[in-house]
Amino acid sequence: MKIKRGGDNRGAKAWLSKHAFLVGVLACSIVIVASLITCLCVLFAPRVTVSTDGEWRPDKIEPDKITIGWSHLTGRAVPETTVGQAATCIMIENSPNARPQSGLRDAGIVYEAVAEGGITRFMAIYQDSMPDYIGPVRSLRMYYLEWAVPYNCTIAHAGGAGDALAAVNRYRHVSENRTEFWRVSDRYAPHNLYTNADRMNNYNKNKGYTASSFNGFPRAVDGNAPTRTTARASRINMTVSSALWNVRYDYSPETNTYLRSHASGGAHMDKAIDGSLTQNAPDVVIAIMVTDALRPFSPYRNVVTTGTGTAHIFQNGEYIKASWRRDAVESELKFYASGDKEVVLNSGQTWITAVPASNAVTWE
Repeated sequence: MKIKRGGDNRGAKAWLSKHAFLVGVLACSIVIVASLITCLCVLFAPRVTVSTDGEWRPDKIEPDKITIGWSHLTGRAVPETTVGQAATCIMIENSPNARPQSGLRDAGIVYEAVAEGGITRFMAIYQDSMPDYIGPVRSLRMYYLEWAVPYNCTIAHAGGAGDALAAVNRYRHVSENRTEFWRVSDRYAPHNLYTNADRMNNYNKNKGYTASSFNGFPRAVDGNAPTRTTARASRINMTVSSALWNVRYDYSPETNTYLRSHASGGAHMDKAIDGSLTQNAPDVVIAIMVTDALRPFSPYRNVVTTGTGTAHIFQNGEYIKASWRRDAVESELKFYASGDKEVVLNSGQTWITAVPASNAVTWE
């Protein structure tokens, strides 16, 4: 119907009066649709979280219904449902026949020490997440068990030294079997035993291992710890035993990580289940100087894990001179730069290498 300008609009008024009900329904429909759109926007909008120090974290936007917590293992922001869940500590081989290993780059913390004959071995600790390809899994030593105890983790291993096997039965652990492990066909024994997240998580679930309680290292939740020193360290060299197992790290300012290599040559790579390779690059590198001695009439070594000693900490391309302290086997490892105040570490992966006190750690 056409309404005339400046004229008699009685026809229009009559039309509106006649169709008032339809107009009302249309208006109500518009209001309802607008309200639904608003509700959906609120319901599915990303949530900006707040850090533990009260600062807004717009860089940590997560979908709604995922409440963010802070990992005790790495200091990273993780779904709150994973905070405090069962941790798993897996022994991983480091002989040349075991390289490239799988799963090291995904660990929250890696401990490294000499197992025997100068050959180092790793204990990779997982809690927030775990990859789908981990190995080769090898045997346990007493000092790795002692480092693992405070994490209240399930220790996954393939046998071990006599004293370690006698002691590990007091704790959560699983040794080689056909349920939690399998042997791959592209490597020969003993360098071919592997596991993954599904198998380890199912084991923990079936055993009723649902949680692991520990404090962890003090972490800078925004990623970077405050500067504690003016000493720069862009390259690190650790003399652990011999060239095949001595370690070199090169600092990458672009990623604020340390690219790990073998001193004998070649980047230390990690192999995913699809065959792709990625260089290991922890966020924090630490050398703890330890008492390390060969046992009489045995190929195994004794590494003292309690007491105190010198620690060399590297993060943000800087060096921090510190000391490590551990009062008992059940106590967590702690680092102090001065007095009783613990060193705050960057969030992310921390790689801890036990270096015999008679050997050298250098940087430039």
